[in-house]
Amino acid sequence: MTQYANIPEKGQKGKLPKIFVLDTNIILHDYRAIRHFQENDIVIPVAVLEELDKFKKGNDALSFNARGFMREIDKLSDRRMFGKDGVPVGPHLGNVKVELYHPFPDELKNCFQDDTQDHRILATAMWVKKQHPGRFVALVTKDINLRMKAKAVGMEAQDYLTDRIEESRVEYTKNEVIIVSDMPQEKIQSLAYGQGGLDCRDVSKEEPKPNQLYKFRWEKGENSYCTCARYNAASRKIVLVKERHAYGISPRNDEQKFALDACLNPDIRLVSLTGGAGTGKTLLALAAAMEQERDYDQIILSRPTVILGNQDIGFLPGDQKSKMGPFVQPLMDNLNVIRGCFKEGSRQADRIDAMLNEEKLLISPLAYIRGRSLGKVYFIIDEAQNLTPHEVKTIITRAGEGTKMVFTGDIFQIDQPYLDMYSNGLTHLGEKMSGQPLFEHINLKKGERSELSEIASRLL
Repeated sequence: MTQYANIPEKGQKGKLPKIFVLDTNIILHDYRAIRHFQENDIVIPVAVLEELDKFKKGNDALSFNARGFMREIDKLSDRRMFGKDGVPVGPHLGNVKVELYHPFPDELKNCFQDDTQDHRILATAMWVKKQHPGRFVALVTKDINLRMKAKAVGMEAQDYLTDRIEESRVEYTKNEVIIVSDMPQEKIQSLAYGQGGLDCRDVSKEEPKPNQLYKFRWEKGENSYCTCARYNAASRKIVLVKERHAYGISPRNDEQKFALDACLNPDIRLVSLTGGAGTGKTLLALAAAMEQERDYDQIILSRPTVILGNQDIGFLPGDQKSKMGPFVQPLMDNLNVIRGCFKEGSRQADRIDAMLNEEKLLISPLAYIRGRSLGKVYFIIDEAQNLTPHEVKTIITRAGEGTKMVFTGDIFQIDQPYLDMYSNGLTHLGEKMSGQPLFEHINLKKGERSELSEIASRLL
């Protein structure tokens, strides 16, 4: 059963359906949200429609969702009025109704000094609750501040949970590597030096999920060693993950070894790299792409442009290159690290310059990728934690034959106001694609940017 809000369990037979009043951010997050509340009724305050009107023009995801919802609601209400009970959303679903503005009750009208759209939405939700004393009524919003205001005046308020990943699953994706300490040494040596790999039954009674990662720990004398491995679903064997190098970049820890192996593996077409600042996510992905540049028509590095309000980068001064500068500079920093591995004038350094000049290597904000069909492209999406699940889906569904995609990000550093570590697109990707043979997720833990950066990350 789809979870949509933190509410009491479905009532016994004879109980009336619940009523949910939706805030604007729910629709901007998921324009089909009204279809995800089962048999319960939906109320859309007219203040929400007024706010959506400001988002209908533009090419970003918010504008897409605003327009998508307007089309949905227009189709449902075609040739009929909303009336007292609203119009049906669909088979086995409730009704949806647009409710006009209602002021706060007299005893609460002085609670909030500013006449804002949030307060109008809250007042409407309270009016709906008063009109239906026998039914459960809740305001659904991703705005934490509005939820606190609602609770302060006695209004039930909940988050939207349809695409929210459970906390236990997020914790699992951060610790997905299985550590084995009791494997016989001859078996580990067979893995390390043999060609066939280990039979998965030597490790687990049940068959592992595709691309399950392992660390086999063993001792020789006074020294301890660790052998990294991955389950290959095609051969049904646990195979060795070797230490590989890419365009002057070498892994510095086991997680980086897993990450570089996944980014270099042509059979794995979708990779998710998570981890804190300085763990090497983007650098490893870029180095792997450049190592394989002959196998792809283009290498594209992109990131979402997170700016204030519903403004595109067009409002910034200067030409296109100047507008893009602040957003692509972190990606250029990673490219400069790779360039620094080679002497000026060397074949590799000259090749980097040539790829940039020929646009074989293209660094661009994500807004400029929208609408493209990506065939035989190595596509790196940085800061993917700032994308919604719908945006991640839109990007992946543009992949043509021969395309590989690598999403990188830190789910603890989210700049979008209505996303968190449980509802962002990067978390959603790792949960939903887990177990697919063409997907691998690695969580990088140790910062390798510098000793100072690592100490600050741990202590501050």
